[in-house]
Parts: sequence; structure tokens; C-alpha cells
Amino acid sequence: MSIVEVRNLVKRYPSFELKEVSFHVDEGRITGFIGRNGAGKTTTIKSMLNLIHPDGGEVDYFGKPLLGNEMEIKKHIGYSTGAVNWYPRKKMRDIVDIVRRFYDTWDEASYRKYLEMFSLDESKSPIELSEGMKVKFNLLLALSHRSEVLILDEPTRGLDPFSRNELLDIFTDLKKDGVAVFFSTHIISDIEKCADDIVYISHGKIVAATTKADFVGQFSRDGETLEDTMLRMERGDIHA
Repeated sequence: MSIVEVRNLVKRYPSFELKEVSFHVDEGRITGFIGRNGAGKTTTIKSMLNLIHPDGGEVDYFGKPLLGNEMEIKKHIGYSTGAVNWYPRKKMRDIVDIVRRFYDTWDEASYRKYLEMFSLDESKSPIELSEGMKVKFNLLLALSHRSEVLILDEPTRGLDPFSRNELLDIFTDLKKDGVAVFFSTHIISDIEKCADDIVYISHGKIVAATTKADFVGQFSRDGETLEDTMLRMERGDIHA
């Protein structure tokens, strides 16, 4: 079932334009949003969340338009732009105590579940955490208010290979609980490891939005890795 529907999203800047971007994100699946730096990934994500105002198009969550239902919908969305330091010297438990007050959907049992899953010590401060653990802390906060969809902008950026793999494994665990994970990246190995679906954007335009298997079948040549395929397509040669 589609949790997120993006239809004909347009955002114009003097030197860049999103061009009628359309795709969907499904329940219990991991969707990798792939494209080189500057392709439009962050602009798309911010438009999906009304953090910037698109010039056209529609975004629905759970069958409802975001516009007019934003407050209710965002109770069920977890959003992260990677590692955020929050209050670097406050204890995590104190930060959590502040955040939980904003959500009537806060679920203490979920909070304890993911605190243990992510091996986080709530007595520590963000300044004591590695970059990977900061990302996990952001996910902990998102999942503890019963987020049904995670929208993550370059969550593995700046992480060492071990921490990246650990985070991708967490995504795989989350989808078993029915959580939809939508994450942007330009690291193709991340897509190869965990994605079920691929949305590929280039120069502000969606080139493909399909399952990973169908993407490989449609665009890859014999003997190519997914990375080989993407690099060739970025050079303008998109035919298998």
C-alpha cells in the first residue's frame, strides 16, 4: 500500500527546477532516492514536507493531502537530515523529555524498544556520541512517536563504512514492522545493500521510479553493477 504519493511536484529557482516529479513510497518497503549532488533530492524532500513551498503538484500521506492536514500527518512522519547535535551538552533523557511533550502519539514502549535496539545510553549527551550514534538518536526520536514513514535526507553522509552498514541493517529491521523508509543518497552501494525500490532523479527530473529488480532489468547491461549502470546513465546513455 502506498503511504506517500507525490504527483507532478514543481519547484522553480533561477538556476534550477524540479520538473513534475512523481513517485510513491510503499508501506514496509525501503525506497532509495538516488541522484548526484545537485540533482534535486533535497529540494524534493523539503517540498514533500512543505519546508519549502512548491510551485505546483500535490503530496498525499495516508490518502490525505498534506495541505490542510499537515499537523496531523506530521505526527506520523519521521524526518532527519543526518546527524543533528541538538543541545550538545544536555543528557539525551532530558532532550527526550522535551520532545515527548510535543507528541500526543508518543509511545514510551516504542521509545524503550528502539533505545535498546540502537544501543543508546540515555545518560549520555550528544557531544559524547559518534556521528553514527547521533543519526540513531534522531531515528529514536522519530520512531518513538509512532512514525509510519521515515523521510531521511542523506542519513549515511559522513558515516564510516561500518556505521553506514549498521544503519542500513536498521532500515531492514524497521521495514519488518511495516515502516516505510525513504532515504536519499548518492552512494550507490547503499541502494544495492538494502533498497527494495529506486527513485532516480537527474537534473530535476525523475528518470525512473520502480522496483530495484525492474530498474536493473530495464536499464542495466549484461555484467554491469548497479553503480556501473548509474554512472553510464549520468553520462546520458540510459539505454540498456
